[in-house]
Amino acid sequence: MTEQPSSTANQMWGGRFAAGPDAIMEAINASIGFDQRLYAQDIRGSRAHAAMLAAQGIISTSDAEAIGEGLLTVLSEIEKGDFPFSTALEDIHMNVESRLKELIGEPAGRLHTARSRNDQVATDFRLWVRGQCDAAIEGLGALIRAALSQAERGADWVMPGFTHLQTAQPVTWGHHMMAYVEMFGRDLSRFEDARRRMNESPLGAAALAGTSFPIDREATARALGFDRPMANSLDAVSDRDFALEFLSASAICAVHLSRLAEELVIWSSAQFRFVTLSDRFSTGSSIMPQKKNPDAAELIRAKIGRILGAAVALFVVMKGLPLAYSKDMQEDKEQVFDAADNLMLALAAMTGMLSDLTANRERLEAAAGAGFSAPAGLADWLVREAGLPFRDAHHVTGALVAMAEKQGIDLPDLSLEQMQSVHPAITADIYGVLGVHNSVASRTSYGGTAPAQVRAQIARWKQKLGEIA
Repeated sequence: MTEQPSSTANQMWGGRFAAGPDAIMEAINASIGFDQRLYAQDIRGSRAHAAMLAAQGIISTSDAEAIGEGLLTVLSEIEKGDFPFSTALEDIHMNVESRLKELIGEPAGRLHTARSRNDQVATDFRLWVRGQCDAAIEGLGALIRAALSQAERGADWVMPGFTHLQTAQPVTWGHHMMAYVEMFGRDLSRFEDARRRMNESPLGAAALAGTSFPIDREATARALGFDRPMANSLDAVSDRDFALEFLSASAICAVHLSRLAEELVIWSSAQFRFVTLSDRFSTGSSIMPQKKNPDAAELIRAKIGRILGAAVALFVVMKGLPLAYSKDMQEDKEQVFDAADNLMLALAAMTGMLSDLTANRERLEAAAGAGFSAPAGLADWLVREAGLPFRDAHHVTGALVAMAEKQGIDLPDLSLEQMQSVHPAITADIYGVLGVHNSVASRTSYGGTAPAQVRAQIARWKQKLGEIA
C-alpha cells in the first residue's frame, strides 16, 4: 500500500528547504510507485554497506548489527505485504531508511555514511538487471532444449524450405528447428556477455566524486557478488549501459521469438497444417466453434513492440545527459521492468508451445515434394558429374522443370530419354539425387540439412548446454 504525502517530506533533503514540495512536484518526483520493486536489492546493498562500515571502524559493530537486523525486519514486512510505502519519501531508499529509523532509532542515521542515493540506486538497479540476465539465460536454456527435442524427433523428416515464402529447396524439420537453436543460442550468449560487463560495483562512488571515509569497495563488491568495484566514480553513478545492453539483447531475442511465432501462426493454419498447437496454448472463437486460434504465438509476435519501445525510450533518455547523475535517469527503470516481464513471459510461452507442439510429418513431406523443390540437386549433379558450368547447368535444370511442369509430373517421373533430349550428358545416375529425400541426404556440407549433419549439430548443442548447466 502507499500512504499519502506527509508535511515532513522536506526532512529528507536536510535544512536547505523550509517548506514541503508542491503536490504536483511530489507526484512527478516520486518513484516509489515502481522502484519499490528494488526492495530486496536495496536491503542487500545496505546490509553489505553497513557491515563494511563496521569492519573499517567507521561505525560501531553494535550499530552495524542493529542496522543489519533492522533491515531484515523491513525485508520481512515488505515480503508479507505489511510495509506502508510512502510517496512523500520519494523512493525505495528513503522508505526503507525511514522505517529502519522507526525500528532501531539513532543507529539508522549512520547507514548512509559514505554513500549517496546516486551510487545506491546504481547498485540496486545493476543487481536487479544482473538477476534478469540470469533469468533470461535460464529461460533461453529451457527454450533451446525444447527446440532440440523437436529437432531430434524430426532430424530426417523432410519439409519445404522457403525463400520469399515460396518453396525453394527441401530441408528437414530438424534442420529448421536447429536454425532457431542457433538464434536463441546467440541470444543466450548476448545475455552472458552483458552480465559479465555489468558485474562491477558502483557502491562507494557516493554522489559522484567518491568519499573521504576509508571505505573498502572491494569488500562490498565481493559481498554483492560483483567481480570488482567500478574504476571511476563519475562513471559509476551515471552509467546505464548495463540496462541498455539488457534491453538490446532482449529486443534481439524478441525478434527471434517473433519470427518463430509467425511461422507457428502460418504452419498451424488450415492452408498449411504443418503443425498442431496444443489446447494449452490456443483459444477458440466466440461465434465460430471450429476455430482454434494461435493466440499465444500472436501475442509473442507482438511483444517485440513493447520491448523495442523500451530500448528506444531509454536510449533517448540517456543520449544527451552530461555527467554525472541527472533526475532524468529516474526514467530508466519502468521500461526495463516492463521489457523484462514481457521477455520472460514470451520465453516461457514459446517453450511451452514448442514442448507441446506436434509436427505433421506426412503433411510436411507432401509439401516438400510439391512445387519442384529439389531441382538444385539436379543442377549440382550436372556440374559435379557432367562437368557443366553452373550457369549452363542452371539453364538445363530450368528446361527440365518446364518439361515436367508441362506434363503435370514431378522431375523424377521424367524418363531418361526425355532428360537426355535436353542434354545428352545426363545418365541414369541422375535419379540418385532427384526426390526430396535424396536431395536432403546430399546436403552434407557443414551446417547443411542432411540428417547426419543435423544430428551432429544436435549432439554439439547438447554438450554445450551441459557445459552451461
